[in-house]
Amino acid sequence: MKPQIPLSLVLVASLLGQEVSQSGLRLEAERAMVSQPERAPKAMVTTCNEFATQAGIEILKKGGNAVDAAVAVAFALAVVHPEAGNLGGGGYLLVRMADGRSKLIDYGARAPMASKQGVFANAKEAATGYKSMAVPGTPDGMAVAHKLFGKLPWKTDLEPSRKLAKNGFSASQRMELILKLQVPVMKPYADSSRIFLHGSDQPLKQGELVRQPELAATIARMQKLGGREFYEGETAKRLAADIQASGGLITAADLKDYKAIAREPLETTYRGYPILTSAPSSSGGMAIIEMLNVIENFPMPIGMEGSARHRHIQVEAMKRAFRDRLLYAGDPDYVKVPVAKLTSKEYAKEIAATISADKATLSKDLGELPKELEALVGESNDTTHFSIVDAEGNIITNTYTLSGFYGSQVVVKGTGVLMGNIYGAFSNSGKKVLPAGNRPPSTMSPTVVLTKDKKAWFALGSPGGSTIPNTLVEVITNVIDFKMSLRDAIEYPRVHHQYLPDRIEAEPGAIAYEVAEKLKFYGQILSTRYRSQGDVHAVMIEAQSGWRLGWSDGRRGGKVMGY
Repeated sequence: MKPQIPLSLVLVASLLGQEVSQSGLRLEAERAMVSQPERAPKAMVTTCNEFATQAGIEILKKGGNAVDAAVAVAFALAVVHPEAGNLGGGGYLLVRMADGRSKLIDYGARAPMASKQGVFANAKEAATGYKSMAVPGTPDGMAVAHKLFGKLPWKTDLEPSRKLAKNGFSASQRMELILKLQVPVMKPYADSSRIFLHGSDQPLKQGELVRQPELAATIARMQKLGGREFYEGETAKRLAADIQASGGLITAADLKDYKAIAREPLETTYRGYPILTSAPSSSGGMAIIEMLNVIENFPMPIGMEGSARHRHIQVEAMKRAFRDRLLYAGDPDYVKVPVAKLTSKEYAKEIAATISADKATLSKDLGELPKELEALVGESNDTTHFSIVDAEGNIITNTYTLSGFYGSQVVVKGTGVLMGNIYGAFSNSGKKVLPAGNRPPSTMSPTVVLTKDKKAWFALGSPGGSTIPNTLVEVITNVIDFKMSLRDAIEYPRVHHQYLPDRIEAEPGAIAYEVAEKLKFYGQILSTRYRSQGDVHAVMIEAQSGWRLGWSDGRRGGKVMGY
Protein backbone atom coordinates (compact mmCIF):
# COMPACT_ATOMS: atom_id res chain seq x y z
CA MET A 1 0.00 0.00 0.00
CA LYS A 2 1.40 3.37 -1.00
CA PRO A 3 1.80 5.96 1.78
CA GLN A 4 -0.78 8.77 1.66
CA ILE A 5 0.64 12.23 0.92
CA PRO A 6 -1.08 14.98 2.93
CA LEU A 7 -3.23 17.26 0.78
CA SER A 8 -1.46 20.32 2.22
CA LEU A 9 1.87 19.10 0.80
CA VAL A 10 0.27 18.43 -2.57
CA LEU A 11 -1.05 22.00 -2.67
CA VAL A 12 2.32 23.47 -1.66
CA ALA A 13 4.12 21.37 -4.27
CA SER A 14 1.63 22.50 -6.87
CA LEU A 15 2.16 26.15 -6.02
CA LEU A 16 5.92 25.84 -5.98
CA GLY A 17 5.83 24.28 -9.42
CA GLN A 18 4.15 27.34 -10.90
CA GLU A 19 5.71 30.60 -11.92
CA VAL A 20 2.71 32.45 -13.35
CA SER A 21 -0.91 32.43 -12.17
CA GLN A 22 -3.94 32.26 -14.46
CA SER A 23 -4.09 36.05 -14.28
CA GLY A 24 -0.61 36.24 -15.72
CA LEU A 25 0.97 37.60 -12.50
CA ARG A 26 4.11 35.92 -11.23
CA LEU A 27 3.61 33.91 -8.05
CA GLU A 28 6.02 34.42 -5.16
CA ALA A 29 5.05 31.16 -3.44
CA GLU A 30 8.55 29.74 -3.38
CA ARG A 31 10.05 32.83 -1.76
CA ALA A 32 7.11 33.21 0.63
CA MET A 33 7.06 29.61 1.79
CA VAL A 34 10.72 28.67 1.66
CA SER A 35 12.85 31.77 2.00
CA GLN A 36 10.93 34.01 4.37
CA PRO A 37 11.72 34.53 8.06
CA GLU A 38 9.31 34.15 10.98
CA ARG A 39 6.29 36.47 10.83
CA ALA A 40 4.00 37.97 13.48
CA PRO A 41 1.53 40.88 13.46
CA LYS A 42 2.70 42.74 16.60
CA ALA A 43 6.18 42.00 17.95
CA MET A 44 9.26 39.85 17.45
CA VAL A 45 12.18 38.71 19.63
CA THR A 46 15.22 36.88 18.31
CA THR A 47 18.03 35.57 20.52
CA CYS A 48 20.41 32.63 20.70
CA ASN A 49 18.37 30.87 23.41
CA GLU A 50 14.75 29.77 23.66
CA PHE A 51 14.38 30.62 27.37
CA ALA A 52 15.69 34.15 26.79
CA THR A 53 13.41 34.68 23.80
CA GLN A 54 10.44 33.53 25.89
CA ALA A 55 11.44 36.01 28.63
CA GLY A 56 11.31 38.85 26.11
CA ILE A 57 7.92 37.76 24.74
CA GLU A 58 6.55 37.45 28.30
CA ILE A 59 7.47 41.06 29.07
CA LEU A 60 6.06 42.35 25.77
CA LYS A 61 2.75 40.60 26.42
CA LYS A 62 2.59 42.26 29.84
CA GLY A 63 2.65 45.65 28.14
CA GLY A 64 6.36 46.28 28.10
CA ASN A 65 8.11 47.87 25.15
CA ALA A 66 11.21 46.72 23.27
CA VAL A 67 13.52 48.16 25.94
CA ASP A 68 11.70 46.37 28.77
CA ALA A 69 12.02 43.17 26.75
CA ALA A 70 15.73 43.86 26.17
CA VAL A 71 16.34 44.15 29.91
CA ALA A 72 14.50 40.87 30.47
CA VAL A 73 16.45 39.12 27.70
CA ALA A 74 19.86 40.44 28.83
CA PHE A 75 19.31 39.23 32.40
CA ALA A 76 17.83 35.92 31.21
CA LEU A 77 20.82 35.20 28.97
CA ALA A 78 23.09 35.75 31.99
CA VAL A 79 21.27 32.78 33.53
CA VAL A 80 20.70 30.40 30.61
CA HIS A 81 23.57 31.26 28.22
CA PRO A 82 26.52 31.81 30.57
CA GLU A 83 29.13 31.24 27.86
CA ALA A 84 28.43 34.83 26.71
CA GLY A 85 25.21 36.19 28.26
CA ASN A 86 26.21 38.10 31.32
CA LEU A 87 26.03 40.46 34.23
CA GLY A 88 29.81 40.39 34.58
CA GLY A 89 30.68 41.71 31.12
CA GLY A 90 29.73 44.61 28.88
CA GLY A 91 28.40 45.69 25.53
CA TYR A 92 26.26 48.08 23.52
CA LEU A 93 22.50 48.54 23.18
CA LEU A 94 21.09 50.62 20.32
CA VAL A 95 17.55 51.95 20.77
CA ARG A 96 15.47 53.49 17.99
CA MET A 97 12.05 54.53 19.28
CA ALA A 98 9.00 54.85 17.04
CA ASP A 99 8.93 58.61 17.65
CA GLY A 100 12.41 58.98 16.13
CA ARG A 101 14.48 59.18 19.34
CA SER A 102 17.63 57.05 19.34
CA LYS A 103 20.46 56.33 21.75
CA LEU A 104 23.44 54.04 21.96
CA ILE A 105 23.89 52.78 25.51
CA ASP A 106 27.63 52.20 25.84
CA TYR A 107 28.09 49.82 28.76
CA GLY A 108 31.48 48.50 27.76
CA ALA A 109 33.48 47.02 30.62
CA ARG A 110 36.30 49.25 31.95
CA ALA A 111 39.88 48.47 32.88
CA PRO A 112 40.40 48.65 36.68
CA MET A 113 42.19 51.75 37.95
CA ALA A 114 45.03 49.51 39.17
CA SER A 115 45.84 48.57 35.56
CA LYS A 116 49.55 48.85 34.84
CA GLN A 117 52.26 47.30 32.74
CA GLY A 118 53.55 44.01 34.09
CA VAL A 119 50.36 43.15 36.00
CA PHE A 120 50.19 39.69 34.40
CA ALA A 121 52.86 37.16 35.27
CA ASN A 122 52.01 35.10 32.19
CA ALA A 123 49.45 34.62 29.40
CA LYS A 124 47.34 32.33 31.57
CA GLU A 125 46.69 35.13 34.09
CA ALA A 126 45.51 37.36 31.25
CA ALA A 127 43.18 34.68 29.90
CA THR A 128 41.52 33.38 33.06
CA GLY A 129 41.16 34.12 36.74
CA TYR A 130 40.68 37.19 38.91
CA LYS A 131 43.28 39.43 37.26
CA SER A 132 41.68 39.07 33.82
CA MET A 133 38.46 40.83 34.91
CA ALA A 134 37.30 44.27 33.80
CA VAL A 135 34.70 46.31 35.70
CA PRO A 136 31.32 45.04 34.41
CA GLY A 137 28.90 47.30 32.59
CA THR A 138 25.84 45.16 31.89
CA PRO A 139 23.69 45.88 34.98
CA ASP A 140 24.16 49.65 34.71
CA GLY A 141 23.71 49.59 30.95
CA MET A 142 20.34 47.88 31.29
CA ALA A 143 19.37 50.25 34.11
CA VAL A 144 20.21 53.33 32.02
CA ALA A 145 18.25 52.01 29.03
CA HIS A 146 15.28 51.25 31.28
CA LYS A 147 15.37 54.69 32.92
CA LEU A 148 15.40 56.43 29.54
CA PHE A 149 12.87 54.33 27.64
CA GLY A 150 11.27 51.55 29.73
CA LYS A 151 7.54 51.34 30.51
CA LEU A 152 7.17 48.54 33.05
CA PRO A 153 8.65 48.56 36.57
CA TRP A 154 12.30 47.47 36.67
CA LYS A 155 11.33 44.69 39.09
CA THR A 156 8.94 43.24 36.53
CA ASP A 157 11.56 43.19 33.79
CA LEU A 158 13.95 41.18 35.99
CA GLU A 159 11.42 38.64 37.21
CA PRO A 160 11.77 36.11 34.35
CA SER A 161 15.54 35.85 34.95
CA ARG A 162 15.13 35.54 38.72
CA LYS A 163 12.71 32.65 38.23
CA LEU A 164 15.02 30.94 35.74
CA ALA A 165 17.94 31.20 38.17
CA LYS A 166 15.91 30.02 41.17
CA ASN A 167 13.82 27.26 39.57
CA GLY A 168 16.37 26.16 37.01
CA PHE A 169 16.37 25.34 33.31
CA SER A 170 17.44 22.38 31.21
CA ALA A 171 21.05 22.40 30.04
CA SER A 172 21.43 22.32 26.26
CA GLN A 173 23.72 20.12 24.19
CA ARG A 174 25.75 23.23 23.34
CA MET A 175 26.27 23.95 27.05
CA GLU A 176 27.45 20.37 27.61
CA LEU A 177 29.88 20.45 24.69
CA ILE A 178 31.42 23.82 25.56
CA LEU A 179 31.75 22.99 29.26
CA LYS A 180 33.72 19.89 28.30
CA LEU A 181 36.27 22.23 26.74
CA GLN A 182 36.26 24.51 29.79
CA VAL A 183 36.98 21.82 32.42
CA PRO A 184 40.77 22.37 32.66
CA VAL A 185 40.49 26.15 33.10
CA MET A 186 37.25 26.29 35.13
CA LYS A 187 37.94 23.48 37.61
CA PRO A 188 40.20 25.53 39.97
CA TYR A 189 37.38 27.98 40.83
CA ALA A 190 35.10 26.59 43.53
CA ASP A 191 31.79 28.29 42.79
CA SER A 192 32.14 27.86 39.02
CA SER A 193 33.04 24.20 39.45
CA ARG A 194 30.10 23.62 41.78
CA ILE A 195 27.56 25.18 39.38
CA PHE A 196 28.85 23.92 36.05
CA LEU A 197 31.11 20.89 36.76
CA HIS A 198 29.34 19.10 39.63
CA GLY A 199 32.11 20.30 41.93
CA SER A 200 34.79 18.26 40.17
CA ASP A 201 35.49 17.77 36.46
CA GLN A 202 32.14 16.48 35.22
CA PRO A 203 30.36 19.11 33.11
CA LEU A 204 26.60 19.46 33.08
CA LYS A 205 24.88 17.09 30.70
CA GLN A 206 22.15 17.95 28.22
CA GLY A 207 18.78 17.87 29.97
CA GLU A 208 20.12 18.39 33.50
CA LEU A 209 18.40 21.01 35.62
CA VAL A 210 20.67 24.01 36.22
CA ARG A 211 19.81 25.95 39.40
CA GLN A 212 21.70 29.10 40.48
CA PRO A 213 20.28 30.28 43.85
CA GLU A 214 23.06 32.81 44.54
CA LEU A 215 22.46 34.43 41.14
CA ALA A 216 18.70 34.48 41.85
CA ALA A 217 19.40 36.28 45.14
CA THR A 218 21.63 38.83 43.36
CA ILE A 219 18.91 39.54 40.80
CA ALA A 220 16.36 39.86 43.63
CA ARG A 221 18.53 42.48 45.35
CA MET A 222 18.67 44.45 42.11
CA GLN A 223 14.91 44.09 41.69
CA LYS A 224 14.44 45.74 45.08
CA LEU A 225 17.19 48.37 44.98
CA GLY A 226 17.84 48.97 41.27
CA GLY A 227 20.79 48.33 38.96
CA ARG A 228 23.16 50.43 41.06
CA GLU A 229 22.89 47.80 43.82
CA PHE A 230 25.38 45.79 41.77
CA TYR A 231 27.89 48.64 42.09
CA GLU A 232 27.16 50.13 45.51
CA GLY A 233 25.17 47.59 47.55
CA GLU A 234 25.64 44.15 49.06
CA THR A 235 26.51 42.62 45.67
CA ALA A 236 29.31 45.17 45.21
CA LYS A 237 30.70 44.35 48.66
CA ARG A 238 30.78 40.64 47.86
CA LEU A 239 32.34 41.18 44.45
CA ALA A 240 35.09 43.46 45.75
CA ALA A 241 35.85 41.27 48.77
CA ASP A 242 36.33 38.04 46.82
CA ILE A 243 38.19 39.68 43.93
CA GLN A 244 40.60 41.51 46.24
CA ALA A 245 41.15 38.44 48.42
CA SER A 246 41.99 36.40 45.31
CA GLY A 247 44.57 38.76 43.80
CA GLY A 248 42.29 40.58 41.34
CA LEU A 249 42.45 44.27 40.51
CA ILE A 250 38.81 45.41 40.80
CA THR A 251 38.05 47.39 43.96
CA ALA A 252 34.89 48.72 45.58
CA ALA A 253 35.88 52.15 44.25
CA ASP A 254 36.08 50.78 40.67
CA LEU A 255 32.55 49.43 40.97
CA LYS A 256 31.13 52.60 42.48
CA ASP A 257 32.79 54.74 39.80
CA TYR A 258 31.39 52.76 36.87
CA LYS A 259 28.74 54.50 34.76
CA ALA A 260 27.15 53.41 31.49
CA ILE A 261 26.98 56.21 28.91
CA ALA A 262 24.04 57.17 26.68
CA ARG A 263 25.69 58.32 23.44
CA GLU A 264 24.40 59.47 20.08
CA PRO A 265 24.72 56.63 17.56
CA LEU A 266 26.77 57.14 14.42
CA GLU A 267 24.71 57.81 11.29
CA THR A 268 25.18 57.36 7.57
CA THR A 269 23.13 56.45 4.53
CA TYR A 270 23.64 53.57 2.12
CA ARG A 271 22.07 54.12 -1.30
CA GLY A 272 19.60 56.47 0.37
CA TYR A 273 18.72 54.26 3.36
CA PRO A 274 19.60 55.86 6.74
CA ILE A 275 21.68 53.68 9.04
CA LEU A 276 22.35 53.99 12.79
CA THR A 277 25.19 52.08 14.40
CA SER A 278 27.57 51.98 17.35
CA ALA A 279 29.81 54.92 18.22
CA PRO A 280 33.16 54.79 20.04
CA SER A 281 34.14 53.27 22.43
CA SER A 282 33.07 50.61 19.90
CA SER A 283 35.23 50.65 16.78
CA GLY A 284 32.83 48.47 14.82
CA GLY A 285 30.34 51.13 13.79
CA MET A 286 33.04 53.32 12.24
CA ALA A 287 34.29 50.36 10.23
CA ILE A 288 30.77 49.51 9.05
CA ILE A 289 30.12 53.06 7.88
CA GLU A 290 33.50 53.35 6.16
CA MET A 291 32.95 50.09 4.27
CA LEU A 292 29.38 50.95 3.23
CA ASN A 293 30.46 54.41 2.09
CA VAL A 294 33.24 52.89 -0.02
CA ILE A 295 31.08 50.12 -1.53
CA GLU A 296 28.42 52.72 -2.39
CA ASN A 297 30.82 54.06 -5.03
CA PHE A 298 30.54 50.81 -7.01
CA PRO A 299 27.38 49.49 -8.72
CA MET A 300 26.10 46.24 -7.16
CA PRO A 301 23.26 45.06 -9.44
CA ILE A 302 21.17 42.00 -8.69
CA GLY A 303 22.98 38.93 -10.01
CA MET A 304 26.41 40.25 -9.08
CA GLU A 305 26.27 38.65 -5.62
CA GLY A 306 29.05 36.15 -5.03
CA SER A 307 30.90 37.11 -8.19
CA ALA A 308 34.63 37.82 -8.28
CA ARG A 309 33.99 41.56 -8.70
CA HIS A 310 31.54 41.61 -5.77
CA ARG A 311 33.97 39.80 -3.46
CA HIS A 312 36.95 41.84 -4.67
CA ILE A 313 35.26 45.19 -3.92
CA GLN A 314 34.05 43.91 -0.52
CA VAL A 315 37.52 42.74 0.45
CA GLU A 316 39.30 45.90 -0.69
CA ALA A 317 36.87 47.98 1.42
CA MET A 318 37.43 45.66 4.39
CA LYS A 319 41.21 46.00 4.22
CA ARG A 320 41.11 49.77 4.31
CA ALA A 321 38.46 50.06 7.02
CA PHE A 322 40.27 47.62 9.28
CA ARG A 323 43.55 49.42 8.83
CA ASP A 324 41.86 52.63 9.95
CA ARG A 325 40.29 50.80 12.86
CA LEU A 326 43.69 49.66 14.06
CA LEU A 327 45.13 53.15 13.69
CA TYR A 328 42.38 55.16 15.33
CA ALA A 329 40.13 53.01 17.58
CA GLY A 330 39.96 53.96 21.23
CA ASP A 331 37.88 55.13 24.17
CA PRO A 332 36.76 58.69 23.33
CA ASP A 333 36.95 59.63 27.00
CA TYR A 334 40.73 59.14 26.81
CA VAL A 335 41.82 59.53 23.17
CA LYS A 336 40.76 61.63 20.19
CA VAL A 337 39.04 59.47 17.58
CA PRO A 338 38.62 61.12 14.12
CA VAL A 339 35.05 59.87 13.70
CA ALA A 340 33.88 62.64 11.35
CA LYS A 341 36.67 61.99 8.86
CA LEU A 342 36.46 58.21 8.90
CA THR A 343 32.70 58.19 8.40
CA SER A 344 32.51 60.92 5.73
CA LYS A 345 31.39 60.29 2.16
CA GLU A 346 34.31 62.40 0.89
CA TYR A 347 36.87 60.19 2.64
CA ALA A 348 35.16 57.11 1.20
CA LYS A 349 35.43 58.54 -2.32
CA GLU A 350 39.17 59.03 -1.80
CA ILE A 351 39.48 55.41 -0.67
CA ALA A 352 37.33 54.11 -3.53
CA ALA A 353 39.61 55.86 -6.01
CA THR A 354 42.52 53.71 -4.78
CA ILE A 355 40.68 50.45 -5.51
CA SER A 356 41.45 48.85 -8.87
CA ALA A 357 38.69 46.83 -10.54
CA ASP A 358 41.03 43.97 -11.38
CA LYS A 359 44.07 44.23 -9.10
CA ALA A 360 44.33 43.58 -5.37
CA THR A 361 46.09 45.98 -3.02
CA LEU A 362 48.33 44.05 -0.65
CA SER A 363 47.98 45.10 2.97
CA LYS A 364 51.67 45.98 3.20
CA ASP A 365 51.21 48.42 0.33
CA LEU A 366 48.64 50.34 2.37
CA GLY A 367 51.34 51.00 4.95
CA GLU A 368 52.77 49.14 7.92
CA LEU A 369 51.28 49.55 11.39
CA PRO A 370 53.18 50.22 14.61
CA LYS A 371 53.72 46.85 16.28
CA GLU A 372 51.82 47.81 19.44
CA LEU A 373 48.60 48.28 17.44
CA GLU A 374 48.55 44.67 16.31
CA ALA A 375 47.20 43.67 19.74
CA LEU A 376 43.74 44.67 18.51
CA VAL A 377 43.69 41.97 15.85
CA GLY A 378 42.81 39.03 18.13
CA GLU A 379 39.44 40.02 19.64
CA SER A 380 37.37 37.09 20.93
CA ASN A 381 34.55 35.57 18.87
CA ASP A 382 32.61 34.45 21.94
CA THR A 383 29.85 37.03 22.23
CA THR A 384 26.05 37.04 21.77
CA HIS A 385 23.43 39.27 20.20
CA PHE A 386 19.66 39.82 20.30
CA SER A 387 17.17 42.07 18.49
CA ILE A 388 13.59 43.07 19.36
CA VAL A 389 10.76 45.03 17.76
CA ASP A 390 7.53 45.78 19.64
CA ALA A 391 3.93 46.57 18.68
CA GLU A 392 4.55 50.34 18.69
CA GLY A 393 7.46 50.08 16.27
CA ASN A 394 10.20 50.64 18.87
CA ILE A 395 13.27 48.61 17.96
CA ILE A 396 16.40 47.59 19.87
CA THR A 397 19.52 45.68 18.98
CA ASN A 398 22.07 44.58 21.58
CA THR A 399 25.48 42.92 21.54
CA TYR A 400 27.28 42.00 24.77
CA THR A 401 30.07 39.72 25.92
CA LEU A 402 32.21 38.12 28.61
CA SER A 403 34.97 38.04 25.95
CA GLY A 404 36.02 34.36 25.91
CA PHE A 405 33.68 31.42 26.50
CA TYR A 406 32.69 31.71 30.20
CA GLY A 407 34.96 34.75 30.48
CA SER A 408 37.37 34.59 33.39
CA GLN A 409 35.86 31.20 34.40
CA VAL A 410 35.24 32.71 37.87
CA VAL A 411 31.83 32.85 39.54
CA VAL A 412 32.45 35.32 42.36
CA LYS A 413 31.76 33.88 45.80
CA GLY A 414 28.30 34.54 47.19
CA THR A 415 26.96 36.29 44.06
CA GLY A 416 26.43 33.73 41.32
CA VAL A 417 27.95 36.30 38.95
CA LEU A 418 30.26 34.92 36.26
CA MET A 419 32.87 37.56 35.45
CA GLY A 420 34.34 38.30 32.04
CA ASN A 421 38.01 38.25 31.07
CA ILE A 422 37.76 41.40 28.95
CA TYR A 423 40.63 43.21 30.65
CA GLY A 424 43.06 40.39 29.97
CA ALA A 425 41.73 39.77 26.46
CA PHE A 426 42.48 43.36 25.42
CA SER A 427 45.84 43.45 27.16
CA ASN A 428 47.74 41.31 24.65
CA SER A 429 48.71 38.73 27.27
CA GLY A 430 50.47 41.33 29.36
CA LYS A 431 52.71 42.82 26.67
CA LYS A 432 50.55 45.95 26.55
CA VAL A 433 47.69 46.33 29.01
CA LEU A 434 44.43 48.20 28.50
CA PRO A 435 44.97 51.58 30.21
CA ALA A 436 43.25 52.27 33.53
CA GLY A 437 39.61 53.31 33.17
CA ASN A 438 39.49 52.63 29.42
CA ARG A 439 36.75 50.74 27.66
CA PRO A 440 38.22 48.37 25.06
CA PRO A 441 37.77 49.28 21.35
CA SER A 442 35.49 46.31 20.64
CA THR A 443 33.96 45.62 17.23
CA MET A 444 30.50 44.99 18.72
CA SER A 445 28.15 46.88 16.39
CA PRO A 446 24.38 46.75 16.97
CA THR A 447 22.88 48.43 13.91
CA VAL A 448 19.48 49.74 12.74
CA VAL A 449 18.56 50.38 9.10
CA LEU A 450 15.71 52.81 8.35
CA THR A 451 13.46 53.20 5.33
CA LYS A 452 14.11 56.16 3.05
CA ASP A 453 11.34 58.07 4.87
CA LYS A 454 13.16 57.37 8.17
CA LYS A 455 10.90 54.72 9.67
CA ALA A 456 12.41 51.67 11.35
CA TRP A 457 13.08 48.90 8.81
CA PHE A 458 15.41 46.29 10.28
CA ALA A 459 17.82 45.84 13.16
CA LEU A 460 20.69 43.39 13.37
CA GLY A 461 23.93 42.47 15.07
CA SER A 462 26.25 39.54 15.57
CA PRO A 463 29.00 38.04 17.70
CA GLY A 464 32.27 37.15 16.02
CA GLY A 465 35.01 39.44 17.29
CA SER A 466 36.76 41.20 14.43
CA THR A 467 34.41 39.59 11.88
CA ILE A 468 31.37 41.53 13.21
CA PRO A 469 31.58 44.64 10.99
CA ASN A 470 32.13 42.57 7.85
CA THR A 471 29.27 40.22 8.71
CA LEU A 472 26.84 43.11 9.16
CA VAL A 473 27.97 44.91 6.01
CA GLU A 474 27.38 41.73 4.03
CA VAL A 475 23.86 41.25 5.42
CA ILE A 476 22.95 44.92 4.87
CA THR A 477 24.15 44.89 1.26
CA ASN A 478 22.43 41.55 0.65
CA VAL A 479 19.12 43.15 1.65
CA ILE A 480 19.55 46.54 -0.05
CA ASP A 481 21.57 45.70 -3.17
CA PHE A 482 20.53 42.15 -3.90
CA LYS A 483 16.93 42.34 -2.58
CA MET A 484 17.30 39.21 -0.49
CA SER A 485 14.75 38.27 2.15
CA LEU A 486 15.95 38.68 5.73
CA ARG A 487 16.49 34.94 6.02
CA ASP A 488 18.44 34.66 2.77
CA ALA A 489 20.53 37.74 3.54
CA ILE A 490 21.60 36.21 6.86
CA GLU A 491 22.18 32.66 5.64
CA TYR A 492 24.16 33.69 2.54
CA PRO A 493 27.84 32.58 2.88
CA ARG A 494 30.27 35.23 4.14
CA VAL A 495 33.87 36.31 3.65
CA HIS A 496 36.24 38.17 5.94
CA HIS A 497 39.39 40.26 5.66
CA GLN A 498 40.81 42.34 8.51
CA TYR A 499 43.95 43.86 6.95
CA LEU A 500 46.20 41.67 9.10
CA PRO A 501 46.77 38.87 8.34
CA ASP A 502 46.55 39.68 4.64
CA ARG A 503 44.22 36.93 3.48
CA ILE A 504 40.57 36.32 2.63
CA GLU A 505 38.86 33.90 4.99
CA ALA A 506 35.65 32.42 3.68
CA GLU A 507 32.83 30.20 4.78
CA PRO A 508 32.22 27.01 2.79
CA GLY A 509 30.38 27.97 -0.38
CA ALA A 510 31.22 31.66 -0.13
CA ILE A 511 33.74 31.57 -2.98
CA ALA A 512 33.11 29.24 -5.92
CA TYR A 513 36.13 27.66 -7.62
CA GLU A 514 35.98 29.94 -10.66
CA VAL A 515 35.62 33.00 -8.44
CA ALA A 516 38.58 31.89 -6.32
CA GLU A 517 40.74 31.51 -9.41
CA LYS A 518 39.81 34.96 -10.63
CA LEU A 519 40.47 36.52 -7.21
CA LYS A 520 43.90 34.91 -7.19
CA PHE A 521 44.51 36.31 -10.66
CA TYR A 522 43.69 39.75 -9.24
CA GLY A 523 46.36 39.13 -6.58
CA GLN A 524 44.11 38.39 -3.62
CA ILE A 525 45.44 35.95 -1.04
CA LEU A 526 42.97 33.23 -0.08
CA SER A 527 43.15 31.30 3.16
CA THR A 528 42.87 27.52 3.03
CA ARG A 529 40.96 27.63 6.34
CA TYR A 530 37.18 27.60 6.27
CA ARG A 531 35.13 28.59 9.31
CA SER A 532 31.66 29.68 10.28
CA GLN A 533 31.37 33.46 10.55
CA GLY A 534 29.02 35.23 12.93
CA ASP A 535 25.58 34.54 14.36
CA VAL A 536 23.19 37.26 13.20
CA HIS A 537 19.89 37.86 15.00
CA ALA A 538 17.68 40.35 13.21
CA VAL A 539 14.15 41.75 13.20
CA MET A 540 12.37 43.68 10.46
CA ILE A 541 9.14 45.62 9.93
CA GLU A 542 7.63 44.64 6.61
CA ALA A 543 6.88 47.79 4.63
CA GLN A 544 3.65 46.74 2.93
CA SER A 545 1.90 45.00 5.83
CA GLY A 546 3.61 46.28 8.97
CA TRP A 547 4.07 42.68 10.12
CA ARG A 548 7.14 41.90 12.22
CA LEU A 549 9.73 39.55 10.75
CA GLY A 550 12.60 37.84 12.51
CA TRP A 551 15.44 35.42 11.85
CA SER A 552 18.01 33.70 14.05
CA ASP A 553 21.15 32.68 12.18
CA GLY A 554 21.41 28.97 11.43
CA ARG A 555 25.16 28.99 12.03
CA ARG A 556 24.86 28.59 15.82
CA GLY A 557 21.13 28.20 16.17
CA GLY A 558 18.74 30.32 18.17
CA LYS A 559 15.10 31.01 18.76
CA VAL A 560 12.89 33.64 17.15
CA MET A 561 9.35 34.16 18.45
CA GLY A 562 6.62 36.69 17.81
CA TYR A 563 2.97 37.26 18.52
